[in-house]
Amino acid sequence: MKKIQAIGLSAALLLSTNVQAWEIDPAATIIDSPTTLIGVNHIGLSVRDLDRALAFYQKASGYEVIYREIVSNSAAADKLFGMEGVEYEIAVLEAPNMLFELIAFKHNADKTPTRMPVQGPGMTHTCFQSSTADSGYDRFIAAGIDMLSRGDAPIDLAGAGVTYAYGYDPEGNMFELEQLDATLLSASTSIKNKWIEEGHSMWMTQVALVTHDLDRLTDWYERIMAFKPYREGDYDEHPRMIEITDHDGLSLKVSWFRMYNSSKTLEFWEYREPVTAAPVGKLGVTDFGYSYSLEVGDIQAEYARMKEIGVEFISEPVLMGEFWQVYANDVDGNVFALRQWVDANSPWSVPNLEM
Repeated sequence: MKKIQAIGLSAALLLSTNVQAWEIDPAATIIDSPTTLIGVNHIGLSVRDLDRALAFYQKASGYEVIYREIVSNSAAADKLFGMEGVEYEIAVLEAPNMLFELIAFKHNADKTPTRMPVQGPGMTHTCFQSSTADSGYDRFIAAGIDMLSRGDAPIDLAGAGVTYAYGYDPEGNMFELEQLDATLLSASTSIKNKWIEEGHSMWMTQVALVTHDLDRLTDWYERIMAFKPYREGDYDEHPRMIEITDHDGLSLKVSWFRMYNSSKTLEFWEYREPVTAAPVGKLGVTDFGYSYSLEVGDIQAEYARMKEIGVEFISEPVLMGEFWQVYANDVDGNVFALRQWVDANSPWSVPNLEM
């Protein structure tokens, strides 16, 4: 594989002597998959206090609530979550390119959320991306973010037109903020400029999974999704990354899968310093923290295919009103879902969300 230095949204890190990156298949994307996988449809976040979480994220993002409901006495929900008598309230926000689903389970009301360490393990964060001219960093500061990154401004990694910061929401869920300058946006795909013209100020870009064994997790997802990562990287004591993660001596490896056009990725990290510990068991579907969904065109076929190659599902696919869904754990125990909309032309399907 050829070592490269490249400029791009996530590639700003590559402009450093203590960073190496390798192109695996630079054009690889989920569209190459022979399966019916379409892309990342939603990021899920299990919280204790739905009103507080919703107020925080709405103030910062401006995303609209497309529906909110309380679910109880539902045989379908019991089957989906693998729990009898499950009760929860859900609020779904619409970003320009995916859904953000906040959910509070009644049985978690007396539990205490924990602060996610930067080194994981697990799904440590998602990313909110915006234009520097209408900075998401500034809006999250105004909403009351608990900042992890050092300093009082987002951090410019390499002078490539992109700044970064990590922070926490009121329950200790970590997320990334990424700001793109006008030059970088103009060189990017037209879809982000279209969102800005339509009045959107922020979109979501990634699922970030942190693992104790990067090769194992990357190989597992390559087998499940049937397409290759497009890049891998190695970062050792990068000074700006140290500022972002607030950890001296930072050392890590990373791989990326491109999930839909240029606005979504699966991003896998393995920290060598601080060391990412092996997960202890599987994350429960209703546990506090993140999950995400892969939208598919044929959920029954994907359920059967993935089950055949060893994916552990919570149930069979369940009809939940406008969509079919089923939850599973990946090889590290992270929670993800498969989702298929009953109406293939649903406005909440990935191709329409991206338009």
